Amino acid sequence: MYKQLAIATLGVFLATITPGMAAETVMQKVKRTGVLTAGTSKDAIPFAYTNKQGELVGYSVDMLNLIARKLEKELGKKVELKLIALTPAQRIPKIINRDVDIVCDASSFTWERDKQVDFSVSYGATGTQLLVKQGSKIDSPESLIGKRIGVLAKTTNEQAIKRAQPRAILVYFKDRAEGYTALQQGKIDALASDSIFLEAWLEKGKNREQFEIVPPRPYSREGIACMVPEDNSNFLDAVNFTLIEFMQGFVNNQPQNVRIFDRWFGSQGVVLLNRDLRDLAIETMQIMIESREEIPQR
Repeated sequence: MYKQLAIATLGVFLATITPGMAAETVMQKVKRTGVLTAGTSKDAIPFAYTNKQGELVGYSVDMLNLIARKLEKELGKKVELKLIALTPAQRIPKIINRDVDIVCDASSFTWERDKQVDFSVSYGATGTQLLVKQGSKIDSPESLIGKRIGVLAKTTNEQAIKRAQPRAILVYFKDRAEGYTALQQGKIDALASDSIFLEAWLEKGKNREQFEIVPPRPYSREGIACMVPEDNSNFLDAVNFTLIEFMQGFVNNQPQNVRIFDRWFGSQGVVLLNRDLRDLAIETMQIMIESREEIPQR
């Protein structure tokens, strides 16, 4: 009797599920709700961070706003962008569980990550370097042996240091601010992070003259991209179109696109990129643009 009741109950439950309800795509969800829920970072200056007013802002947040406007045109309705601050370790689980529709912060492609989510085209570039105290003599893979290197878990920086020197001692922090403090207090010998983040800290940090970024050549070079749930090709198409359109406008010196880039990376921006990093960012954009059909300019 209990078995028959269980079967009957299951049948009623399944009957209430409409076709495709359990596998709603991002585009369907945004069309239904009018909300694009996006994960980003709270401390990845200048890509995504919390400003003094408590708002999530940055270059990647600007890309998310452009994506939301693109969806409005495609869906024919107003789309609200809802931002959620995530740690690096939260990003992929939140996408898989569909707590967020997309993550744009400073995420880099890896094959391991690609098994779980899909990546957009790269719209920026960076690499892994170390922030150290002046005169530390930490400037080569050999010099990392036995040294305490601060990292954030589940980041490409962690993997880059493991590859460069397996005998380095990795010290894990919950966020970059905690890592910077530990370095200043002498609890670690170096902090591994993206080159641009370290440049941002040097520009704005206290006692910055006591620190330097090493080595001159990063341990890795990585493209920065958005991450979306797998099996959402229409949504990914919209994301890629938006990013390519922006980058094409930037390299073609369209004022509105140049303003967005320079707001974060220009001479009056949040972080002034050194020549190598700016050239790398532009080269990455040009490669992405040339790999796609040219988008007609409006």
